[in-house]
Amino acid sequence: MFLSYASEDAEAAQRICESLRAAGVEVWLDQSELRGGDAWDESIRDQIKACALFIPLISANAHARIEGYFRLEWKLAIDRSHRMAPKQPFLVPVVIDDTRQSDDAVPDRFREVQWSRLPGGHVTAAFVERVRRLLLPESSVLSGTPKPSGSDPAPASEKLVRVSSTPKTALLATVALLAVVLAYFLVDKFRSAKDSAFSGPAPPGAAVSAAPAGTSPGAFNPPPHSIAVLPFVNMSGDKEQEYFSDGLTEELLNSLVRINQLQVAARTSSFSFQGQHPDIATVAHKLNVAAVLEGSVRRSSNTVRVTAQLVNGLTGFHIWSQTYDRDVGDVLRLQTEIASAVATALQVTLLGDVATKVQSGGTRNPAAFDAYLRGTKAYSGRHAEKDLDTAIAEYSKAIEVDANYALAYMARSRATVEKENFAGLGPHDLDDAEADASRAIALAPELGAAYAALGDVQLNRYQFARADAAYKRALALAPGDVHVLQPYSGFAAILGRFDAAIDAARRSVELDPLNIDSHATLSSAFYLARRYEEANAVYQDVLALDPQYADPYQWALGYALGKERATLRGDTAADAVPGLSGAKRSWIFSGHFRTA
Repeated sequence: MFLSYASEDAEAAQRICESLRAAGVEVWLDQSELRGGDAWDESIRDQIKACALFIPLISANAHARIEGYFRLEWKLAIDRSHRMAPKQPFLVPVVIDDTRQSDDAVPDRFREVQWSRLPGGHVTAAFVERVRRLLLPESSVLSGTPKPSGSDPAPASEKLVRVSSTPKTALLATVALLAVVLAYFLVDKFRSAKDSAFSGPAPPGAAVSAAPAGTSPGAFNPPPHSIAVLPFVNMSGDKEQEYFSDGLTEELLNSLVRINQLQVAARTSSFSFQGQHPDIATVAHKLNVAAVLEGSVRRSSNTVRVTAQLVNGLTGFHIWSQTYDRDVGDVLRLQTEIASAVATALQVTLLGDVATKVQSGGTRNPAAFDAYLRGTKAYSGRHAEKDLDTAIAEYSKAIEVDANYALAYMARSRATVEKENFAGLGPHDLDDAEADASRAIALAPELGAAYAALGDVQLNRYQFARADAAYKRALALAPGDVHVLQPYSGFAAILGRFDAAIDAARRSVELDPLNIDSHATLSSAFYLARRYEEANAVYQDVLALDPQYADPYQWALGYALGKERATLRGDTAADAVPGLSGAKRSWIFSGHFRTA
């Protein structure tokens, strides 16, 4: 490996180098007396030509240096990368502070690959493991074989770590201790292998193979065809364009959801990492997925450049990457291309035409698409009724521009139902929402979310038979969409179909593990099924996600737990929920929840 850095970051570079050496990676330091000149320059070039991996250290110091020898090193490495096969790992950017991946002083080529964040150059076990995996296939440096003293600089066949020096840098000769930690490996406790709908052998380079016999049951073993889509970085240089990058990310996510053979982490969980610059392994473990899709969006007027890359969640290896330049009106085809490429990379056997599934209900009109994304931004971030008003207005603009935009009709129906519930209006106020959902279905009969929207309307009108038919059709078309699973779970529980309600809610938690609503839905399903202890256990997960979360269900649960323990005194039942006020006690015991 070749580690390139600005001279101001020498201390961090030394930490990284020493930590890799302590982990068993042979490190070759430039300890010659060369200080500039042709021979020194030639030596640097030779090392870049021969190295197995190139690590550029990215920082505020590097950003501030508009000139520097390290920038020439970066250019030489990028030039070499262009001659490599697309899937060959070579560039491994490391950022040592809070520099964002959208930094305009960093070459585009570096922004197209996964970054590792090592604040101050303090190496993590996950990073060491990633380096070892990248070097191991061709290298003997991890075997522990010592290099003969006094030997010449390593030939290209040996995979050495080399640290470049700048004329003013004096590297410290210190001994580093690498702290070995038990890294990552958290298994979503709501998922078991027998419950997974995605079975079969893991594809090489993408999925994670099952844990070998005799290994710990806590080993990370996500479904082989599972993926999370992180929010694509807005590279437009205008924060106001963030709605576009977020919206396009959500559309790509929804495109993948429509491929039933893929298990796709839902938006709420994926977007919870926005602005955090997480390590890919962290995302994969928290969301229990085998692969992570990330990228960037740069929009200029009616053209857009999208860079996407698919990364193995366990190894950190790049599975696939591509850059697309498209007109905004051609985004539907772009979504199809990316969805197809991801499915192919994960070795998914596609059933049916991907383009038909992905493009169903979409638009090719740039103005309609732009308005729809603005509406989606308002709806996704809603905190008040005015946000719903904004969403409905933007969806209406999209429909005005393209009267056949099924997704806009579906989205406006959902927002209208939520607004009516927020305003406390009655069933007769849902005519517009029902008309929108029906129109979306007429335009795109395979759009599962449209049937779910229709089911929401009919449930609010107490038309249970019609709601049942709509939800079942939605579930058949979109079994991996939490916007279908959550309302269906609630509806099934109301009808007393507790097994179906619990199964759907569990699936929702599996797909959206960081979403409070997923856990609350499951807890509610257990509660209505009179499985109070399980309801309480899941509710603790709700409180773990948000300690301030509270709703009438919490108080009802206290009453239920009291009854489950054969304690009929109101005081004891209410005590099951700490901090329950007198007013809330009265509300609980007024009879609202006695029947349930």
